Formats: sequence, C-alpha cells, structure tokens
Amino acid sequence: MIRMKAAVLEKLNAPLVVEELQVPQLECGQVLVQVHRSGICGAQLAEIAGTRGEDKYLPHLLGHEGGGIVREIGTGVTRVRPDDHVVMHWRKGIGIESKPPKYERDQGIVGAGWVTTFNEYAVVSENRLTPIPRDIPFEIAALMGCAVTTALGLINNEAQVKIGQSVAVSGCGGVGLSVVQGAAMASANPIIAIDIYNNKLKMATAFGATHVINSAQVDVTEEIRKIVGHVGVDVFVETTGLVQPIQQAYELASSIGRTIVVGTPHFDQEITVRSLALHAGKLLIVSDGGQTNPAVDIPRYLNLYRKGILKLDQLITHRYPLDKINAALEKIRNGEAGRCMLTIV
Repeated sequence: MIRMKAAVLEKLNAPLVVEELQVPQLECGQVLVQVHRSGICGAQLAEIAGTRGEDKYLPHLLGHEGGGIVREIGTGVTRVRPDDHVVMHWRKGIGIESKPPKYERDQGIVGAGWVTTFNEYAVVSENRLTPIPRDIPFEIAALMGCAVTTALGLINNEAQVKIGQSVAVSGCGGVGLSVVQGAAMASANPIIAIDIYNNKLKMATAFGATHVINSAQVDVTEEIRKIVGHVGVDVFVETTGLVQPIQQAYELASSIGRTIVVGTPHFDQEITVRSLALHAGKLLIVSDGGQTNPAVDIPRYLNLYRKGILKLDQLITHRYPLDKINAALEKIRNGEAGRCMLTIV
C-alpha cells in the first residue's frame, strides 16, 4: 500500500494539516495519479473559509487543478493508461465518473472529491483526467485544470465576446489575468483590468489590458465612464466573489450587456440588482467553468501555448513545496500572487 503526504482541511478557517495518509485500492473507474504540480484556486480559499456554509464532509482533501502521471488504473478505465501524463481538472470530461475515494490515517478516514491535487498521490475519477503530450510542463498542465480553461471558456462560450466589444475584469488573479488574455485574443477593446494591487495591474497590462484601475485609489464607476461613457461595458467579469464589486459590475454593464460572476459570495451575503434592467435585456450569469469541454478544449489551448500565442508561464508568480502550503495560501490572500503553484514531486 502507498503512503503519501497530503494537506488536509480539518476545520474551517484554520491552517491545513500536512500529514501521511494511506492510498486506497482502486475501484471501478478510478485512476491513481502521481501529482507533480498543483495550482491553488480561489475555490480552495473559499472552501477553507466556509464560503458556502457548514462543511459536512470534514476532514477532506483539496485542490482541483493539477498535472501528473498515471500510475495505476481501475477496472473499466479506457481513456488513460499507466505512464500517461495528464491534466487533472474539476470539469467533467470523457469516461467513468467513479465514486469519490476515502483515504485512511491513524485517526480514521479522510474524504475527497472526484479529483484532489494537494497530495502526492490522488485517486481520481476517470472523467476528471485528460491525457496530454509528454513535453508539456506539469505546471502548464495544472493551469489547464481550472484557471485558463475557465477564463478562455468564459470568453468564448459564456460571454461570447465579439470583435471590438468592451470587456472589464474585476480581480486580476490567475483567472482574471487569463480572462484579460482571452479578451485580447478575441480582439476586444477596450479591455479594463481592475484590482487593488498595482503589481497585478502591471501583469494585466502585459496580458493585454488597455486600461487599468486601482479600485483602492480611485472611483471605479467614474473611471470606467471616462473610458466607455455612460453606455456601459459590453462584458463585465467579476472574479473576487465580493458583493459590492459584483453589484457594481452589474450596474456598469450596458443595458444589453453581460455580467459574469466567477467568484462565490459568502453564503450569508445577498446581491441586490435592479430587476428592471434584466427585463430590458441585461444578463447576470454565474460562470460554469467556462462551459469547458476538457477533451476538446485542452488540446486546442495547448496548441496555442506551443506556438507562443497563449502566454501561460508568465501567469505563475510563486512556487512552494507542499509542506509550505499554508504560506502559499497566505501569499494569495495577501494579493501578492498571479497563480501560485505547488511543487509536489
């Protein structure tokens, strides 16, 4: 039996506990992956903070974007084989959806979802894996698990950005910066990046933002109206999950514009919008991972990366070993990181 190190969420609003767990035997549709790299998404920060309320599954593992190597496959698995390099993603792909695994430890059982990546080995459902060429770096594979695929899918599928439409992005982390890049690739104009950290706004400019706004220093409404006038923004993407910026994004979208929410507000907070605008044609959309089809979209995006069209290496600003995961989480909370990468192997 394989023993591994893993970061466990024991209780909400507390540091993760890195400890040894025992990997279970594979069942139908399950795949054992040796995790090499893992990104850290805002979804994990939200899980730790209890954004959705009480967590009845504690203790459990975390992480939903990774890159690794298949080591074993369970019965029924046909989409991947041992030694395949894979993207580990939270969106459903092709293959069996197995039951989630349970890991053993001295104090009992630790649960997990269909994919986790804050661990040296992961028992993953077949439909959360997409094989990739061996020359793709594992940290690029990890970005394909959520940040990049969510953002580019949002631009293509959910926002359906047209050439010359205006796009504003609130929050310039890994997803927000990728939205900026996707908007630039779609020839949107202007592209407005909003954040409270100048280092992130500088990155947004490098990824294609035509205008940047530091919302801690100036009035966002005034600045956006200077750029697009009172007609409003065609597509406003909100990634922070904070109520006030979400409401502001909706107000600043045009009368037939789209406001797309990526971040999740805290369960006990409510968003207030003017309902009349909804009847006039303004849309408020909660992003569903960009409606990404992993088997189709990941190879296309990796092709663009190989050709130098899609800039991905520049998204990664910090790297930490698994043992330092709490320091990595704090770095993200402090707003210092673009995308933070865990080096597992």
